[in-house]
Amino acid sequence: MTKLAVKSVSTLITLAIIGYIAYKYISPKLESVEKDNQSDYLVVERVVDGDTFKMANGEKIRLLGIDTPEKFQSNKLDKDAKKSGQDKKTIQTLGQMASDYVKKIAEGKRVRLVKEPGTDKDKYGRSLRYVYLEDGTLLNAKIIQDGYASVYPTPISKIEEFRKYEREARENKRGLWGDVKGLKQFE
Repeated sequence: MTKLAVKSVSTLITLAIIGYIAYKYISPKLESVEKDNQSDYLVVERVVDGDTFKMANGEKIRLLGIDTPEKFQSNKLDKDAKKSGQDKKTIQTLGQMASDYVKKIAEGKRVRLVKEPGTDKDKYGRSLRYVYLEDGTLLNAKIIQDGYASVYPTPISKIEEFRKYEREARENKRGLWGDVKGLKQFE
């Protein structure tokens, strides 16, 4: 065998060994990382209202740091009506609009749920979470920015960011802060 032939055979054997190692050891790890990233995402089965979801795995999620108007008859609706001076029908109409807006963005979509350190569940057993869309958008913030929620006053890391977004939405009359079918708006 010539030196060139020996060198060619050695190169082929080396490449075969590298290919085998990559196939045997590196490829499964890459697949595992991809599966882990996929498992971080869950499907929003149903938007219950503007700030509450039911996930495909059955978990109920309450969006952390936001509050949308109530669309259902409840004690909170009564409190909101008394606090705001709005009639219940107006609040429920705004609540339905917020719910419809969120439904268009999130229902049936894959999202990533992120827990705020020190928070877990509310008094109704819903998981309190930040919700990220697949494109990286923080849904909690987007709903406030677009004027379909106000800030829920709670000690969370994003509270000041959310307050800024609410101020901007109000000042620019976005979403429910704008002229909505002639409804009297919240002050």
